[in-house]
Amino acid sequence: MKIAIFGLGYVGITTAACLCELGNSVIGVEINENKVNTIKSGKSPILEKNLEELIERHVSKGNLDATTNYKRAIYESDMALICVGTPSKKNGSLDLTHIKKVTKQIGNVLKDKEKYTLIYRSTMLPGSMENEVIPLLEEASGKKGGKDFSIFYNPEFLREGSAIYDFFNPPKTVIGTLDNQSTEIPEKLYEKINAPFFITKIKEAEMVKYVDNTFHALKIAFANEIGRISKELGIDSRKIMDIFVSDTKLNISPYYFKPGFAFGGSCLPKDLRAINYFSKKNDIELPVISNILNSNKKHIEFLIDRIFETKKRKIGVLGITFKDGTDDLRESPILDVIETLLGKGYEIKIFDKFVNVSKLIGKNKDYLFKKLPHIMKLLSESPQEVVKNSEVIIFTNKNKEYLEIIKKIGKGKILFDLCSGIEENQKDYFSYEGICW
Repeated sequence: MKIAIFGLGYVGITTAACLCELGNSVIGVEINENKVNTIKSGKSPILEKNLEELIERHVSKGNLDATTNYKRAIYESDMALICVGTPSKKNGSLDLTHIKKVTKQIGNVLKDKEKYTLIYRSTMLPGSMENEVIPLLEEASGKKGGKDFSIFYNPEFLREGSAIYDFFNPPKTVIGTLDNQSTEIPEKLYEKINAPFFITKIKEAEMVKYVDNTFHALKIAFANEIGRISKELGIDSRKIMDIFVSDTKLNISPYYFKPGFAFGGSCLPKDLRAINYFSKKNDIELPVISNILNSNKKHIEFLIDRIFETKKRKIGVLGITFKDGTDDLRESPILDVIETLLGKGYEIKIFDKFVNVSKLIGKNKDYLFKKLPHIMKLLSESPQEVVKNSEVIIFTNKNKEYLEIIKKIGKGKILFDLCSGIEENQKDYFSYEGICW
């Protein structure tokens, strides 16, 4: 199939490359010319395992292209996937500016386009498609959704760091559709993907992503609170949680159920703010969900307080992205810690093997420099340099290189392990006074 993809962020560019791998021809649409030129040269605009290899292969074959010309993309394709961003506003509601702009552009072109299919993948609150997107499409095109053009909602379940694997091995495929609308095209699109296939109403498909991400966020907050209680009681919370997750019959899944640090990234905080805004707006009391972000913030504050208690002023940080194996810094909780410590006059040294500041672009770059405008002065050449010049080391992810260095720290320094990356047999290598849990 000939497919246009609007928005070449994490979801868009990964989807584009993977659909090419399935034998489709894809043209990506992006307003950022730097991204377009990067992709056209066969390079990836983001750091994601195996992604650049796919992009290079399919650009060279002529299967993958990118453009800023949305009209060209629609005229040269049979269907479009919309993957543009839906960031948070200050009050927690979703900013649908990009969605509305793209939708209006598509609608205007659909006036002269027959038999076109639209699949929205951008995360939106339930009701957004029916109340915002479809009416705007119908107004701009003068046509009727489900009759004159096909329209679906297809939430994505891609995790940064394993997005390509997740595309080809999703936990499920969900297609939201209007009544009496054929699902032949989305079924064909994913026919080579082996996963449970659900066809449901559009509003239900929108809700699926919020249920998933709310629960994922809840699992992390729950495990951290168990860790806090266990620490106070002198109990090894990792042993407690190992016992807990062994019950796969009732406790569902072990994923995320490890005491560690605060969650971050581009999905969980944003989606929680949106669901909280939605509940407040509709006078729905959600006492647990409404406190998850506050719980997350408390874990960040707790770590900061523990660092204050060490009475040490030289702090080293190994890893600043929200997740190992990516270069995504958006809402990374360790950046809040660093920002606070800098404001208190602490001396900070940072190393992250996945972050090349000169190559960051877009919102990722903007977020980093907004949080840490003087980031270049804080960066070290190697993790060894960070350890050598620090009294307290903050270990944020399970990177094997960092683990080997940490083994050689010795008793004179304090280590905060934020990812349960230190095994039982490694305890003799360093001081445990500063471990978070």
